[in-house]
Amino acid sequence: MNLNKQNWTIKRFEKIAFNISERVEPENTTLNKYIGLEHLDSGKIKIDRYGTPDEVIGTKLKVYKGDVIFGKRRAYQRKAATVEFDAICSAHSMVLRANKKEILKSLFPFFLHSDLFMNRAIEISEGSLSPTIKWRTLANQEFPLPPLSEQTQIAELFQSIETAIEQAEQQEKNLRRLCKSLIDGFVSDKPSFGNLLKGKQLVKVRFTEVADKLLRKIDPVAYGIERIVAGENLESEDFKIRTWGTVGKDFLGPAFHVLFKPGDILYGSRRTYLKKVALADFEGVCANTTYVICADEKTLLQDLLKHIMLSEKFTQYSIGVSKGSTNPYINWKDLDNFTFEIPDLATQREMANVLDEIVAVIEQLKTQKQTLENLKQKLLNEI
Repeated sequence: MNLNKQNWTIKRFEKIAFNISERVEPENTTLNKYIGLEHLDSGKIKIDRYGTPDEVIGTKLKVYKGDVIFGKRRAYQRKAATVEFDAICSAHSMVLRANKKEILKSLFPFFLHSDLFMNRAIEISEGSLSPTIKWRTLANQEFPLPPLSEQTQIAELFQSIETAIEQAEQQEKNLRRLCKSLIDGFVSDKPSFGNLLKGKQLVKVRFTEVADKLLRKIDPVAYGIERIVAGENLESEDFKIRTWGTVGKDFLGPAFHVLFKPGDILYGSRRTYLKKVALADFEGVCANTTYVICADEKTLLQDLLKHIMLSEKFTQYSIGVSKGSTNPYINWKDLDNFTFEIPDLATQREMANVLDEIVAVIEQLKTQKQTLENLKQKLLNEI
């Protein structure tokens, strides 16, 4: 892309965009969608979810289709997204509308996500606990802009990257639905798994009959363990452990004395509706509230067990037997009454291979998506 930046002009932000501050009372509007800051995802220019006006109180802002909601509070979270429908939104947002005489509507949200804009927004934020941007301050900030003729080329480039990201996201969602459908069909009152279970003899088993909780108590420092895995390091419906703490650097509480090894299943026993099931690919230490589980592979494959633990039937059972209200937890012994049916080991291997192949493709799509996100940000900052 050949860009002649000598043709670019410096513009105050108030010339680039308008601040739309139309006030709305939630109980007096006919609109049926509410967008809070919690509905905006960091780095994303589109909105995938929303609430309703009857869920909130207090004066809100009206936002029209095509406007951009910018999180003026805690700008470091990089929240700015185009709205594709009329709605009301949080008063902790700014509703920005591109000035079509200065910037293309299609380029505007990408401009807001550039480091040039976001870093400036962070700099001019006021307050310590919840830094916030004032419109009059933002309005006077100056930014270089290319002429409209060049903006078309730039917008098309970023839109093509955004389309590729959306396609990868949709493929990932489709595969997740397929994986869920297969495992939920298997862990049901009438087990099914495509054609693999047809004509197969199934055996009903209890969970604790085919799986053990491992309690290898160690002193992490004396043992030489480097990695600490807490509950927040386990992600919902994601077998891979992507983050961890470090012994000697991060907090190591007295409960963190359970050793896990590669191939062990880690299960979050608190708030089991979060579906935190991981397959360790390194050695580390976790708290005793994270169960370390190993299948009896004479009867049940570990590779299949992890999928079973993400099934809807298992999740609903664990929620039903959990104790406590604010931070519900499940005792190991309470898993004893969870029953399901399994085929022979050879069939289990075929099933696990199918599910693991789907998970592998999902992982590839996540990597592809992240690569595209990085490329988009790099180009944004260069341009």
